[in-house]
Amino acid sequence: MLVWLAPVLVFGLVIFVHEFGHFIAAKAMGVYAPRFSIGFGPALWRWRPGETEYVLAILPLGGYVRMASRNDETAAALEGGNEERNARQAGDPGYDPDAMIPFGPRPVPEDRWFESKPLAARIVILMAGVTMNAALAAVVAIGLAAHYGRAVIPTRVVGAVRAPALAPALARLQPGDTIFAVNGDTVRDWTDVLNDIALSTSRVEFATQHGAVTVPLGDSVHAADVAQALDYWTPAVVDSVGAGGPAAAGGMEAGDSILAVNGEPIPGFAQLVDKVSASAGTPLLIEVRRGTRTLDLHVTPKATEVPDPATGKTQLLGRIGIARREIVARVPVTFWQAVESGTQLTWVMGGAVIGTVRDLIIRRVSVSELAGPITITRVSVQAARTGLENLFYLIALLSINVAVLNLLPIPILDGGQIAMNVVETAKGKPFSLRTRENILRVGLAAIALLFAVVMYNDLKAWLGKLFS
Repeated sequence: MLVWLAPVLVFGLVIFVHEFGHFIAAKAMGVYAPRFSIGFGPALWRWRPGETEYVLAILPLGGYVRMASRNDETAAALEGGNEERNARQAGDPGYDPDAMIPFGPRPVPEDRWFESKPLAARIVILMAGVTMNAALAAVVAIGLAAHYGRAVIPTRVVGAVRAPALAPALARLQPGDTIFAVNGDTVRDWTDVLNDIALSTSRVEFATQHGAVTVPLGDSVHAADVAQALDYWTPAVVDSVGAGGPAAAGGMEAGDSILAVNGEPIPGFAQLVDKVSASAGTPLLIEVRRGTRTLDLHVTPKATEVPDPATGKTQLLGRIGIARREIVARVPVTFWQAVESGTQLTWVMGGAVIGTVRDLIIRRVSVSELAGPITITRVSVQAARTGLENLFYLIALLSINVAVLNLLPIPILDGGQIAMNVVETAKGKPFSLRTRENILRVGLAAIALLFAVVMYNDLKAWLGKLFS
């Protein structure tokens, strides 16, 4: 039953840390913050021990810190209302004759308004939320590395190379090659290979037993494309078989070792995938070893729409419904190695988010792949069921997502607010109230549209799983 509280932990912790960052920065800069809220809508609980009212609201899909602001009428309406307009009157519940507006009659001092602070202080306040989210992701990643050790894929052997058309040099790597170094950095395992690829900028240079292979990077080929094109070697051993899939129908079982397909030997799982992918709708004779027996199974791969990572378009490939047995090992680490590993993982996750945003803009990734709160809720429950490590990894991943996406220059998001403050400072005067309201309404419409898209994707996926 406790696993169903996982979404509350995931959403609540990520949101709380973000808003707490804004809150402590506002306090440090002397800005009056009358309300700190987790969630939107009617309050389930409220408490005011001093000048700030702490609120837990009914919709836990966000939160806010209400700061005293003269120029933010639209945001104020979203965040509980303008201080002066919503000031409590004598006789109202919660009225305090010694408190500042909105809890009492005392006006907000001129130096406590957000706009009274210099640009640097305002940027610190606006950046504090994403900074805290990035810090949360790093702390969680470091903690996971320190407690569980470093998760590694203990091989440097290439299993498959699917070189993109725009990166033909990558085809010089061959299945069976052993990678000794990436960009001159000696690698111990495939995890090191992926990390070094992710940190590449102008090129990726592999050192193998057959010499060096250099892949230039640019506008058309990114580090993520190189990483996606490579697969590490794993034995062709079945870890699980999907119920109702072609493999299950053909009699395949978990633990089976694939020896050959149509008489052709299969040296690794990647070669099995290639064979199956090219055989949609075509019966295959698959030779497997099960214990001490050798069996011949007849399996017909099902034609399945699979997105092409190079183009974002879908392609029909054969699938039989099995998962490979992964080769993952745990390596104990020192504290400073945990710091290095956790920091590097956070950097890689942030880069992946930026890459996804870029691919959305240039339409290499479809908006149909975006997920929202329903999917995050479902994934957090699944993560909780598989253990605390996966649950906290999800928290780190969601937190770095929030950090990066909040920096987008969209009004209402932190990045948009920073941009508006910089432009206003450059102009020498703030935007008019009407202009500011129109800008923020555009931002609100963009966020509402994005929310509608991810909710549609979530509901479509959920209904698909429900009726499949």
